[in-house]
Amino acid sequence: MIRRLVILVVIVVAVVALVYAWKNLGLSDKVIGSHEKSDISTYYGLTDDASMIVTVNNERSDENGIISDGEAYLPLHLVQSKISNRFFWDGDEKVLRYVTPTDVISTQALDTNVYSVGKEEKELTHPIAIAGTDTIYLSMEFVEGLADIHYEQGEEPNRVAVSTEWGDITYRKLKHSSSLREKGGIRSAIIASLEKDSLVTVTEEFDNWVGVTTEDGLTGYIPKSDLGEETTRTYTSEKEEEVFSHLLRDEKICLAWHQVTNEVANTYLSDVLNSTKNVNVISPTWFYLNGNDGSIQSFCSADYVTACHDQGIEVWGLVSNLENPNVDTAIVLNRTSTRDTLINNLIGAAIQYDLDGINVDFEALNSKVGYSFIEFIRELSIKCEKNDLVLSVDNYPPSSYTELYFRDEQAKFADYVILMAYDEHFTGSEEAGSVASLPYVTESVNNTLEEVPAEQLVLGIPFYTRLWKTTAGTVTSENMGMADAQKNLSDNQATQTWLEDENQYYAEYDKADSRYQIWLEEEKSISAKLDVMKEKNLAGAAFWKLSYEDSSIWDTIAGYMEQNENDSGNN
Repeated sequence: MIRRLVILVVIVVAVVALVYAWKNLGLSDKVIGSHEKSDISTYYGLTDDASMIVTVNNERSDENGIISDGEAYLPLHLVQSKISNRFFWDGDEKVLRYVTPTDVISTQALDTNVYSVGKEEKELTHPIAIAGTDTIYLSMEFVEGLADIHYEQGEEPNRVAVSTEWGDITYRKLKHSSSLREKGGIRSAIIASLEKDSLVTVTEEFDNWVGVTTEDGLTGYIPKSDLGEETTRTYTSEKEEEVFSHLLRDEKICLAWHQVTNEVANTYLSDVLNSTKNVNVISPTWFYLNGNDGSIQSFCSADYVTACHDQGIEVWGLVSNLENPNVDTAIVLNRTSTRDTLINNLIGAAIQYDLDGINVDFEALNSKVGYSFIEFIRELSIKCEKNDLVLSVDNYPPSSYTELYFRDEQAKFADYVILMAYDEHFTGSEEAGSVASLPYVTESVNNTLEEVPAEQLVLGIPFYTRLWKTTAGTVTSENMGMADAQKNLSDNQATQTWLEDENQYYAEYDKADSRYQIWLEEEKSISAKLDVMKEKNLAGAAFWKLSYEDSSIWDTIAGYMEQNENDSGNN
């Protein structure tokens, strides 16, 4: 009896200890998991009842949206970076624009439901935009009406799950109900209870846990063992696919830039054209930004255009942003009114002087002007197309510094993208080197073709080189045309050596305690670059600039252009 009593006491003590541990030491959490509910507002960073979680393509955004009168609104920057950079906001003049292949959509967005498509006025059921503390928020009704997306909106917590993807999308189905937790581990707080057969997308994987996003935009963690089979849902867009038309020429473009810095320079047209062959486009540097109000300096000449047309040569007037240092390109392009003024000035001059196209050469841009530059190209393209003007845009080779030029978007709206495949080494370079070695040109073309179709890409080729001078470790350089470079080498009795890797002749000499170096451009090096144009079946070539070339180079260029025309005719 005593033994039984002792056993009973031990059992009771064990049970009491177990219950205490279960309740107070977290043993229950370790066995079946914590039942603690997540402080969802804190976890998702929701600051008030109007805040909402945003996921785009199953990735949770660091920026939250807001909800107003049941409508979801997303921050402008989030829309631009994750959904479509076509939404352009002018914060000074409070104008929102979006450009389609055929129209400019515009609205004084804040607190209005009304917007215009060209000259037609339309209206939404909610305000198009709401002002935040340091940004604006765009209505999902407005965004969905323009961008090709689909989304789901949920409550408790407020959330919106946006997808830009269409077609078959793969999910994982849950084998049974599961708790969505803040972190991987059963002691982590519960965000939501997910039912059996719920669909999730796996975003992270660990040994026993996975990060997931639910269909309606919740993110968290569940045990990997809760995942069931893969399943596919098909999403079909009801929007018509965008169709961009381009004014492309049947023949290869053979463009020569003509530097014109005053009206008198126009009178030398015949001199610079006399030695050329097969040039079918000339681009005189006629326009430049001349005021922060969008005004331009123009050196247009009707006689010049007539003379070119008489020879079957098109004229694409070039507009630059570098000549007047007192003009701030960002101010001109960021403001709707000044951007409109600039576009209207260019179109007006093109119509007045019977130009065939406009060539945009905006260089040295920074992040302050990235979105507004591509907006300028979009809006200019609409008016160019309506007036039968070819729009071409000059571009640096792709790099992290030139992403702001949005070459892929340029290719949609502009007719031609011209790759300035030169200045591999430039004024200010810390070491001497080639202006355009063949590996540099080839790499630049290949990288650009990842964003621009070959039939729209024109290869820019230099007629110039640089004579480099190194004195006591200090490097300087000066531009030289072909004839001047050859004369310099002759005067200094320098010997040229062919460099197989660069596909250029190289020469060096010493003079007055300085080392001089030059990588030459001539028939053989130009041919190597034109081979790239031919092999990649590019739209043509452009040459900077007339008067820098040796006249004999045009026989080489003409041979490539005629051969390409014959090849095109045989296809």
